[in-house]
Amino acid sequence: MLDYSVEDGVARIVLNRPQVLNAFNDELGSLLRDRVAEAAADSETRCIVITGAGRAFSAGEDLAALAESYEAGRVPDLGQILTQRYNPLIKELRAAPKPVVAGLNGVAAGAGASVALACDFRVASERASLSFPFAGVGLVPDSGATWFLARMLGPARALELALSSPALSSADALELGLVNEVVPADEFEARLHAVAAGLAHGPTTALALTKGLIEAAVSHTLDQQLEAEALAQGVAGATQDHLEGVRAFLSKRAPEFRGR
Repeated sequence: MLDYSVEDGVARIVLNRPQVLNAFNDELGSLLRDRVAEAAADSETRCIVITGAGRAFSAGEDLAALAESYEAGRVPDLGQILTQRYNPLIKELRAAPKPVVAGLNGVAAGAGASVALACDFRVASERASLSFPFAGVGLVPDSGATWFLARMLGPARALELALSSPALSSADALELGLVNEVVPADEFEARLHAVAAGLAHGPTTALALTKGLIEAAVSHTLDQQLEAEALAQGVAGATQDHLEGVRAFLSKRAPEFRGR
C-alpha cells in the first residue's frame, strides 16, 4: 500500500495501490501522514520524495470505498474525512523542515493533485496530468487546493480552473507554473533522484528557514518580513553549514554541507 525507504539523506515514499491509481482510503492516508511525519523528524533525512507506483501519482479519494454508503442513499461526512485525514497531511507537508518533492509519474487528480501542490517542488513526467474534478461530482476543491491555486495562479485563473475542471497535461501545468519541470518518461526517475539528491546535499537548516520565509511572505507586511529574515539569518549564520559554505567559497571549491 505504501513503500518507505531512506537512502543518502532522501526519504522516498511510494504510494502503492496501482490497481486503483493510488487512490486514498483511510489506511493509505494515515500511512502517508505518518511517514511524512517520520521523515520530517528524522535528523538523517534531508529531503522527502513522494511518488506513485504504476501509471498514477494519485487519483484522489477512493470513491469506490464509499460506494456502499452512496448506493444506500447515505452521504458520508466528507467534512469529517477532510478534518481527520487530509487536513493533517497537508499541514504536515507544509510544516516539514526540509524540502518535499512530488514526483508526478502520472495522473494526479482531486486530493491527489492537492497533495502534489502541498509539496515544495513538482517534477513531472511527460505522461503526468493534473486535474481538480470536484465540480463534476457536486463538490468544492479541498485539501488545500483553493489556497494553493489562488496563490499560484491568482484568484481569477484559480476560479476558472476550479469551475471548469479541465485535465491539465504536464505541458499545460508547466506553462501555468503548477509544476517546476517536465521530463521525458524514460528520464523521469533519474531526474527525480537528481533533484532530491541535490536538495539532500544542501544546507538543510537554511533551506528549512527559506521555506518558512516564503510561506510567511504572502501574509506579512514588508516590515514583518524584514524582521523575519533577520531572525532567520541569525539562525542560519550560526550553523556549521554556513561556515563550510564561506570556507568553500574562499577556497574556490564546492561546499560539503552536512545539514548541521
